[in-house]
Amino acid sequence: MSFLTGLKCSICDTPFKPEALYVCNQCLGPLEVTYDRDRQRKAITREIIGKRPPSLWRYRELLPIQGEPRTGFDSGFTPLVRARNLERELGVEELYIKDDSVNHPTLSYKDRVVPVAATRAIELGFSVFGCASTGNLANSVAAHAARLGLECFVFIPQTLEPGKILGSAISGPHVIAIDGNYDDVNRLCTQVGDRYGWGFANINLRAYYAEGAKTYGFEIVEQLGWRFPKHLVCPVAGGTLLPRIGRGFHELNAVGLMDSEPPSIHAAQAAGCAPVINALRSGAEHPEPVKPDTIASSIAIGNPADGFHVLDTIRSSGGSGDTASDEEILDAIQL
Repeated sequence: MSFLTGLKCSICDTPFKPEALYVCNQCLGPLEVTYDRDRQRKAITREIIGKRPPSLWRYRELLPIQGEPRTGFDSGFTPLVRARNLERELGVEELYIKDDSVNHPTLSYKDRVVPVAATRAIELGFSVFGCASTGNLANSVAAHAARLGLECFVFIPQTLEPGKILGSAISGPHVIAIDGNYDDVNRLCTQVGDRYGWGFANINLRAYYAEGAKTYGFEIVEQLGWRFPKHLVCPVAGGTLLPRIGRGFHELNAVGLMDSEPPSIHAAQAAGCAPVINALRSGAEHPEPVKPDTIASSIAIGNPADGFHVLDTIRSSGGSGDTASDEEILDAIQL
């Protein structure tokens, strides 16, 4: 049973069919998924969720697929770790870390968004599945494509660390290194997807892909005993994760699984690539692109595709944002 009803522009609300679309043809705004909320409320309860296997698909009624899940059966529901030593170091009363470094199968949060995009890619008839990536997404796309028997192309900056390239190559994709940064790679993939009719997880399938990030928020609330945290801090790169966690919190209220005030959401970026934090500080509505210059390569995206939504989520939740220099990042590793 599907609860997916379509897509709509997140800026002007123009509706679209649930196809491989990623930008509004009226205002060029990004698209987001729409659902039948009344049917969702009737179909899902805490008790139903609690009886399901511990994966992202325990929340399937809140995810944008039309049939059965095709991959990711062991992805998601990663540990929420009480960080008692870090609590003492930082002087806070209660602190948890959501640990997606043990996510299956490629050990990053991308293993909760890619299964949704890959399932939708098959439903939409794609035989080629790809992505633009700084490493982690390429690993996940390659692994899930291999499981599904899809031909896979991953496009990366040619300066990417060899270890990250190896992580993708293990699954046998076509690895294409581009002379440029991530933003250059992303622009090229947009053109490739349009020309050859390929499914790109974070481009023409982005609306569906991004919805998988809501499961971060769903899991945190469930693992806290069905309560919202007071504050949530999230790193920002392309901007997929932070606003979908916020969307997930509000959806829990909308479908009757929760009935309380969601937390304030705060953003963290590297000082050498901080378009979102710059916009927060200046009061801008949209981030101005920057050229990345940081050792934190996995979040070094100078032109975040969902930057507007990140800013809107932070501001509407009463949150904030800050940066860390490369020196501070290295020092924090020792905490």
